[in-house]
Amino acid sequence: MSEIRRDPVIGRWVIIAPERAARPDPNLWRQVERQPAPCVFCSGQEALDPTEISAIRTPGTVPNSPGWQVRVLPNKYPVLRIEGKLSREGVGMFDVMSGVGAHEVIVETPEHSIELADLPEAHIAGVARTYRERMRDLGGDDRFKYVLIFKNQGYLAGASISHPHSQLIATPVTPTRVKEELAGAAKYYDFKRRCVFCDIIRQETLLTRERLVFENDAFAVISPFAARVPYETWIVPKSHNCDFTSIRDADCGDLAQALKHILLRLRTLLQDPPLNYLIHTAPFRRPRPGYWATIQNDYHWHLEVIPRITRAAGFEEGSGFYINPVSPEDAAELLRKVQAEPVEDDTPALGPQNGSAEPIEDQA
Repeated sequence: MSEIRRDPVIGRWVIIAPERAARPDPNLWRQVERQPAPCVFCSGQEALDPTEISAIRTPGTVPNSPGWQVRVLPNKYPVLRIEGKLSREGVGMFDVMSGVGAHEVIVETPEHSIELADLPEAHIAGVARTYRERMRDLGGDDRFKYVLIFKNQGYLAGASISHPHSQLIATPVTPTRVKEELAGAAKYYDFKRRCVFCDIIRQETLLTRERLVFENDAFAVISPFAARVPYETWIVPKSHNCDFTSIRDADCGDLAQALKHILLRLRTLLQDPPLNYLIHTAPFRRPRPGYWATIQNDYHWHLEVIPRITRAAGFEEGSGFYINPVSPEDAAELLRKVQAEPVEDDTPALGPQNGSAEPIEDQA
């Protein structure tokens, strides 16, 4: 029987409707054929790319040349541009801001024909450290309030290039979805004097465990109580921490293990679905009007993995409800049971992180 569930963080209502489908039809998300190598992100094609921002490299190699394992580039076709002064004005009743921000690509491996899940955990941890360092660096720019890290994997999830990569966009405002979480977490804390995410972790790891998919020393992977889409999962730190930029190197290793675990199992169970993942973290904490005074205590960074195997239609658009045909409990049970093996990869061990001394240039 269907249930209407309320998300404990932002109060969003979700309809869990197993009667609509015991399991979604995989033909709905059959992957577009992978583009052949080489592409602009492959090793040896560096001359086709914008000037390198930073990289994890083999010692002795130089920027904008082969020898890298993880590489950060300006996006050739940026949503927002890093050049310019931030301005805001009224146009009649409407508000307009200059399109200032940053848009970067994190190329996760020199190898074209594998996915992030196939890389060794140590390599994935290097990707996570790269995310952290880019967020720290962009946090030094007073024009920016937020950096969103996200990955589009598969054409139907928004990827235009097959080569494994993720992206970041720095914005001069805090995104609405993040504001909803911040407001919901602050309201919960104001009432209970506890972090709502910490309570979720206690509920899912110590009490019911029915929506727990995986856990290690530092992270829990859960199927959220009010999952928006089938097999949505969250990776949540067990220790309270509002800010991804403060993650320790050791915890990057545990994050890599958790992320690899869930990506491999989703691929096996759902026949390589298109998916997104994203990191929700606290905005840059500079005192300002409207600043969340208790954010250090009430918010909790986390990574959301969202398979794209259903489509929103008229009811969803008109009502704001999500309809999920797979209960989170069933999704977690299936993901716990599935056995998944990665593709063998011969990616070399990660070298040190090196930043390019070259300025970021507009390559659009």
